[in-house]
Amino acid sequence: LSYCFITSGSAPFSSATSCLMKTFTAWCNSHLRKAGTQIDNIEEDFRDGLKLMLLLEVISGERLPKPERGKMRVHKINNVNKALDFIASKGVKLVSIGAEEIVDGNAKMTLGMIWTIILRFAIQDISVEETSAKEGLLLWCQRKTAPYKNVNVQNFHISWKDGLAFNALIHRHRPDLIDYDSLRKDDPVTNLNNAFEVAEKHLDIPKMLDAEDIVNTARPDEKAIMTYVSSFYHAFSGAQKAETAANRICKVLAVNQENEQMMEDYEKLASDLLEWIRRTIPWLENRTQEKTVNDMQAKQEDFRDYRCVHKPPKVQEKCQLEISFNTLQTKLRLSSRPAFMPSEGRMVSDINGAWHTLEGAEKGYEEWILSEIRRLERLEHLAEKFHQKAAIHESWTDGKEAMLTQKDYETSTLSEVKALLKKHEAFESDLAAHQDRVEQIAAIAQELNELDYYDSASVNTRCQKICDQWDVLGALTQSRKESLERTEKQLESIDELYLEYAKRAAPFNNWMEGAMEDLQDMFIVHNIEEIQGLITAHEQFKSTLPEANKEREAIQAIQAEVQKIAQSNGIKLSGANPYTTITPESIDNKWEKAMQMVPQRDSALQEELNKQNSNDTLRAKFATQANAVGAYIQAKMEEIGRISIEMNGTLEDQLTNLKDYQDTIISYQPEINTLEGDHQLIQEALIFDNQYTSYTMEHLRVGWEQLLTTIARTINEVENQILTRDAKGISQEQLFEYRASFNHFDKDHSGALQAEEFKACLISLGYDVENDKQVGAPGEEEVTVRPASRRAERRHCQDYDILIHRHNVVRFSF
Repeated sequence: LSYCFITSGSAPFSSATSCLMKTFTAWCNSHLRKAGTQIDNIEEDFRDGLKLMLLLEVISGERLPKPERGKMRVHKINNVNKALDFIASKGVKLVSIGAEEIVDGNAKMTLGMIWTIILRFAIQDISVEETSAKEGLLLWCQRKTAPYKNVNVQNFHISWKDGLAFNALIHRHRPDLIDYDSLRKDDPVTNLNNAFEVAEKHLDIPKMLDAEDIVNTARPDEKAIMTYVSSFYHAFSGAQKAETAANRICKVLAVNQENEQMMEDYEKLASDLLEWIRRTIPWLENRTQEKTVNDMQAKQEDFRDYRCVHKPPKVQEKCQLEISFNTLQTKLRLSSRPAFMPSEGRMVSDINGAWHTLEGAEKGYEEWILSEIRRLERLEHLAEKFHQKAAIHESWTDGKEAMLTQKDYETSTLSEVKALLKKHEAFESDLAAHQDRVEQIAAIAQELNELDYYDSASVNTRCQKICDQWDVLGALTQSRKESLERTEKQLESIDELYLEYAKRAAPFNNWMEGAMEDLQDMFIVHNIEEIQGLITAHEQFKSTLPEANKEREAIQAIQAEVQKIAQSNGIKLSGANPYTTITPESIDNKWEKAMQMVPQRDSALQEELNKQNSNDTLRAKFATQANAVGAYIQAKMEEIGRISIEMNGTLEDQLTNLKDYQDTIISYQPEINTLEGDHQLIQEALIFDNQYTSYTMEHLRVGWEQLLTTIARTINEVENQILTRDAKGISQEQLFEYRASFNHFDKDHSGALQAEEFKACLISLGYDVENDKQVGAPGEEEVTVRPASRRAERRHCQDYDILIHRHNVVRFSF
């Protein structure tokens, strides 16, 4: 039987190849489901090597080297190479199959590799009368179907097209599942579908073939048929072999080997879990700061991936570890063997302690990420605001030094000098108005430094330049003023209208610039109250616009009066207003621009209000679901506590009821998933508080995990009681008597008996109990139990052991 499958060329997939892909996918999933997973696309899902290694571990029953969890190409190649090396170690010679082709999603290479695995692990070991592999499987099919009419199995393609051979195989082993005589050879589609559905429903053999593909193909794919038929061989012959082998194995040896294996499994699982915790905690404790919000949100995505993908399997491992430990201790005690003591540092308490540390680090890491995102948002907002204000100020100061250093007053007339002096006074007013902006720029730079902004150096440099220039402007302003005042005594005749215009225009112009700056100011809010505050402030600003418009009209009226006086008196104006550079046109232009910005600001504030309303809806939706989930978890936790004490019926009935109860709880998982989705929307919307609920997602996750662990422990307790009952050979009535006595004296329903309660319980069962004080911990007593009569002596050892066992199990479980 050849292992070669790959052919050269890159032709598109044929229908046979498509059929083969379906078959191989179903075959892989029939094994991967034992590990709780599956594949959807055979070309893509084996590319990282993780599920390929898991498949080999399931079908071989052996452990492969630990896979690499990285997502880079080199990690994927290394994982696939580990799988290929394992296949080669089983004596399989791989032909033209390399890890790079599997990682690149080469379909033909991937199918060839899967066929190699099927041959080695599902077909090669088939042996019937000195024939093996393909010949052995064919001989087995021929013998099993020989008595059936219209069935003649000669190969793995044409012989199976009418579907009768599949039905004959099933009928030979399970005649109760198929009415073979009702099948017709001329209806192959019905025959095939009947065999596939019966095999999937009753034999746990998944559907690997498509009836229409087989019927409509002149020669069905041999590899697909062989793969599917091998599943029948293993399903039927495997059960027979397992039963024969079980009858030959010594019961005591099997129990000992099972216990040893459980010990090894516990040690390995505990080591792996502790190692995972040890590797995870440093990652969660890493507080390396990022420069941008996007970088921190990438970390948040990694953390969400850890929470939803990597942690849940570890929670299952931790629960399974505790259950395995309890079961092992019970089996050892029933076999009169010493209790199992794990290696140092691998006790259940050690694992619980490490897990507690992990959850603490996890909570701190999540809080740190959210606080860092807030800090970086604040930094980006401040940095943008700083650069905006700095640009406006630098634009205003452009050319001011040249203006303040010119000597134009030395050759000017008296009226011109007067005009220059008044113009300078207006400039001083403007300069004083800009003082606030300079102080705001410095304050923002200081806040950026305190918040550890990554580009603080450039911010400080720009801020220092602005401050130095501001000092120079102040000095030059003072110097020019002194020069003008020295000539002021020679100046007369000032134009009051121009002066009034300049004095009123400068503050009004500065007010308009400030108003436009405020209208363009960025804002970040986190709730409806904050945006309502901004809207209220904006409405107050709009209420001042009528008065401001009156001031604008009054200023423009001054200029109109100047023109009127000039015309009425025949005065020819020499040029612009000598006291200010602010023209009526610039005032009108700025006013018009400011009026255009008002509705834009209205729209921006309304958009933010809508956003906050949407966020509030998200809060309410999450709170409604969270309150329901929290109440559900609390109710189920209390109900489990009552069930563990008030259980009736046989232990098997109790076990069945508890498992049904566990299925009911597990069926609630979609509600948890829905809540996780709502919580993700909350985080994506950067919502940091919720006044509608006291529950957090972290609390609900922990509560859900505790609920699943508690019901699993309760089931484990009943299973251990069944083991004890069967090992001691007591009747159900005796077990009820012991339980009734135990529950009667368990006054506080704690699931454990104190020394005096235990003593009274033994006396009620007919024992003579004495207390012997022993040296030890304070309050400890040794209870000496003797039968009250010879008649009771026969039951003494048996009764005492089962009562002691129930006491220990209950106390350990609760």
